[in-house]
Amino acid sequence: MGKKKKPAAPSSTIALNRKARHDYHLEDEFEAGIALEGWEVKSLRAGRAQLKESYVIIRHGELFLFGAHFSPLPAASTHVVADPTRTRKLLLNRREIDRLIGSVERSGYTVVPLSLYWKKGRVKLKIALAKGKKLHDKRAAIREREWERDKHRLAKIGTR
Repeated sequence: MGKKKKPAAPSSTIALNRKARHDYHLEDEFEAGIALEGWEVKSLRAGRAQLKESYVIIRHGELFLFGAHFSPLPAASTHVVADPTRTRKLLLNRREIDRLIGSVERSGYTVVPLSLYWKKGRVKLKIALAKGKKLHDKRAAIREREWERDKHRLAKIGTR
């Protein structure tokens, strides 16, 4: 009798912000919780989230996720008005918040969201302290990526 294989676990990643790695030099990464409403959690379970145009803002010593789009499900509750792009509060330790605020105000950094994922049944947001890239830095990164791709292609042809 053969052993039964477990089905592959679904990925815990809900949404990625691929553009952030292209547009910014990432320094430090932090894990933040998010204050969500019930319909938002349901739509996240369905994978209906987008971080493409989102960013983190600082107001009154607190961090907020601005511009993230969580599409409401069509079967969502009728008595709740769903706002897909509402501002959501981020939950971090006071020490982490103070460090982020200090870096943003003094050193000219910005805080960008990188990915949204599940961890022990809770939604977490990976954010990073980042500096914007100049155009020539972006071009160099593209050139490097293309060279790596060509190098692998040449190595593959050479082994035949």
